[in-house]
Amino acid sequence: MPAQSDNLQHVDIEFRVVTKRFGDIVAVDEVSLTVDRGSFFSFLGPSGCGKTTSLRLIAGFEQPTVGVIMIGGQSVVGVPPYKRPVNMVFQQYALFPHLTVADNVGYGLRQLKPRPGTGEIAKRVDETLELVRLDGFGPRRTWELSGGQQQRVALARALINRPTVLLLDEPLAALDRKLRQEMQIELQTLQRDVGITFVLVTHDQEEALSMSDTICIMLDGRIVQTGGPRELYDEPLNHYVAGFVGKSNFFGGVVVETNKENATVKLAGGRVLSGRIPRGGTALDRGRAAKLAVRPELVHIAAANGKAVFSTDLETPARVKNRIFLGQQTEYLVETDEFGDILVLASKHAEGISGGFSPGDVVRIGWDDTSALAFEEDFQRDRSTVAAAPEIQPDGISTLGD
Repeated sequence: MPAQSDNLQHVDIEFRVVTKRFGDIVAVDEVSLTVDRGSFFSFLGPSGCGKTTSLRLIAGFEQPTVGVIMIGGQSVVGVPPYKRPVNMVFQQYALFPHLTVADNVGYGLRQLKPRPGTGEIAKRVDETLELVRLDGFGPRRTWELSGGQQQRVALARALINRPTVLLLDEPLAALDRKLRQEMQIELQTLQRDVGITFVLVTHDQEEALSMSDTICIMLDGRIVQTGGPRELYDEPLNHYVAGFVGKSNFFGGVVVETNKENATVKLAGGRVLSGRIPRGGTALDRGRAAKLAVRPELVHIAAANGKAVFSTDLETPARVKNRIFLGQQTEYLVETDEFGDILVLASKHAEGISGGFSPGDVVRIGWDDTSALAFEEDFQRDRSTVAAAPEIQPDGISTLGD
């Protein structure tokens, strides 16, 4: 096997134009990617997007139809799962109920050839349980533990063999919301402590954004965009990412003016709006269909008859249709004559909304041109993105907000 090139010395996983077919179905379609050593990497996307198949290809449960998968600089094509330097934590933890916590954690060590001595196994089990903050839990049965504790046992069992890569197949899906949020922090901390590469599969955008160094968003077997959480949220390359990562208000129209940085779009009703083209986004041609996206938290809201509390490039009257109190923020769904329904996310301390608004209240909303992002309507032209567009309403709120 030739030595790794310098630019891949710090890469633990590499896909080289990988395709996986199941009969006529293409589950993974010409995917190329790299996962940096010691990073927390996530595959994110809706059901059927190819993220779980990608994870199974890394684990060795599936083999690529075409292409090469490298782990630690070595091709693993044809290598069975038990010979790969990876371990996996499943959504259902698959713990052995007839074994103690210590015996569950040490199971992998006892399968090694040559097998470590009893003393060495006990020492490493204790060290690993301490790592996941379960020291002293070794004699217990798994069914005596809480859901979060069982998950940590599954993590300890996967970590004890010191794999190059730890694979996580939606490991938090079975937990309640509060415990899931706590475990997100624990997984982050654990990944930094052990320093090995974590690869997570999830359909939960909040989970991916909160834990990952890098996120790979997939759709129909292809990579739509890869980047850090802030990059994906602030600089989505197309309207699919803008709708899937967080929530966005979308407005469709035709480009009437454009340059490398900005685009002006005329909506069907005649209103002209402007937005900036995200860094790395596709240049827009005059006369082409386009979409503008505005995040709800960038839309200002104030009482209709109150004094001016914001100065924006666009302002329009609206009526509150619905309100959801979220603690420090309130989410309003407002109705406008020009733009249809618009989602607004307002801080409870924002100027001009003391006491908040109720359904039926007449308000005014607005936003700056710099708050809007401009995308081409049909991003299917670029084969490096996806094969099919998501379902997004023509001039309203993304149906993929959650």
